[in-house]
Amino acid sequence: MPSRRRLLTGAAALVAASACDAGDPAPYASHDSRAAALPATRAASGRPNVVVILADDLGYGELGSYGQKLIRTPRLDALAADGLRFTDAYAAAPVCAPSRCSLLTGLHSGHATVRENPWGPGGQGALTERDFTFAEALRTRGYRTGAIGKWGFGPEAPDQPSHPNSRGFEEFYGYLTHHHAHGYYPEYLWHNGTREEIPGNRGGAHEVYAPDLIEARALSFVDAHRNEPFLLYLAPTLPHAPSQDPDVGEYADRPWSGPDRRHAAQVTSFDTLVGKVTDRLTDLGLAERTIVLVTSDNGPHEEGGTDPEVFDGNGPLRGIKRNLYEGGIRVPLIAWSPRRIPAGTTDRPTPLTDLLPTLADLAGAPAPTDVDGLSLAPLLRGGTDVARHDSLYFYRNHAGVTPLADATDHGRGRRLAEALRRGDLKAVRFAPGQNRRVPDDQWDVELYDLARDPGERDDLATARPAEAAALVRLMRSAWAPAYVRRPFGVTLEVTGQGPEFTVTATFSNSSAKPWTVPRLTLEAPSGGRVRATDPVTAARLDVGERLTARWSVTRARLSPSVRLVCRGTARLAGDEVTFTATRTLR
Repeated sequence: MPSRRRLLTGAAALVAASACDAGDPAPYASHDSRAAALPATRAASGRPNVVVILADDLGYGELGSYGQKLIRTPRLDALAADGLRFTDAYAAAPVCAPSRCSLLTGLHSGHATVRENPWGPGGQGALTERDFTFAEALRTRGYRTGAIGKWGFGPEAPDQPSHPNSRGFEEFYGYLTHHHAHGYYPEYLWHNGTREEIPGNRGGAHEVYAPDLIEARALSFVDAHRNEPFLLYLAPTLPHAPSQDPDVGEYADRPWSGPDRRHAAQVTSFDTLVGKVTDRLTDLGLAERTIVLVTSDNGPHEEGGTDPEVFDGNGPLRGIKRNLYEGGIRVPLIAWSPRRIPAGTTDRPTPLTDLLPTLADLAGAPAPTDVDGLSLAPLLRGGTDVARHDSLYFYRNHAGVTPLADATDHGRGRRLAEALRRGDLKAVRFAPGQNRRVPDDQWDVELYDLARDPGERDDLATARPAEAAALVRLMRSAWAPAYVRRPFGVTLEVTGQGPEFTVTATFSNSSAKPWTVPRLTLEAPSGGRVRATDPVTAARLDVGERLTARWSVTRARLSPSVRLVCRGTARLAGDEVTFTATRTLR
């Protein structure tokens, strides 16, 4: 007899599929946002679809292809065998929110907007209008974009700069905030700007398992956009605590604790989800036109009674989630696309900040040059001439600790810490408290040679003080209290609040290549009028240049709000790119 979970999954998928087959646009209705207003273009052979699948707290050693012996992950192991497996991939931080911010924006944790989890000393923060994500980059080329699963940034409200609809994702379904994503049986999930109730989970009931809903939406998104270039960012909460899975399956009789059995089931469920996505791509004939990237946001957790040492969740590495040793930040990364990405293994040190420039490169989209990531596109195409980072920087300021993580840090788990890898040398240092501004001589500094000591057991700081000091200097220079971004794309400024007001738009090119025939357009609000008072076109925007235009806008009488939509279009290497900015005046 099929389990209740599988019945729920099938029902959810059937509902989503029938809505698409019937031509009902409701599951993928465009949100009133910057992401929604761009025209879609047909898929081209040179521009692949992209699926980024991000696990939550999946350790480096929790996949069979990375050495796991107790948990079965056959689908991911097959992808690793057929695709490119990274041995030295890195999350940007050892905890969730800063890691995900860096993954989306291409900025390491010394530059990114969000640098701490919600309960960190400085608070979580949120994404801002200045944050440019890889979804926004691909939207400039007409990609259809969806974020399904855990977003992880506040506030929990629609129509605000930190919402995924405002950061390039025209379709969002899942958990908006970090805290909300800690439950597998939520009473509601968000669909774009609407809170959708889940009656079966009211009052603490466990009727509807959220990963089933997320799976159904993800597959439906692929179905809906099979004939268009698309980006799917799929971020299920598996295998984050609590260890809850309605079907423990093959692990039911293992001699482990209940949380450990359920954790193993969660990892296998994640593996099954990845397999269902790749099967759908194959069934639709999209596999060879799609790049699938599977990774994790940090190392394995020990929450809710789960013991990562049972599974050797960090493999040969030292540390887990919350540690800046390799086990807390080195993560699995698999890139798969049949007949596009050659099979093999790479030991290039690869931070997940590389995703934004890589995806922009693959899509032929413009990207800002003030990010910390570098494009991996040549490597994914089978080449060897790929840029390498001079160094990789990591930061942690997290008040919460767990026993194993704190013991690994020798009781320093609540202290501010940072790490930097340069070549095979890596330094880790701990402040005396949570103040980063204290002098260098008050920090505890450790130095490791990862080539001969990947488990970071032999501290070389005393024997090689000059090399330790050099890496500390690089840490100091990597941190910026407020990282000032160069303007990129379209920004709007509104002067005045009455029936008539002025809108100023600036179209800025801070990419690496010139744009030709740039043009700005402003849509008239419903029932209102727009009159340009400046030229709205130019012959060319060289790198670092900008086009500024102004309009006089008259709103309709008695209109309670005005929605402004401004587009900047240009040509990049012969292809049109379109940036969109919106503003709602109330």
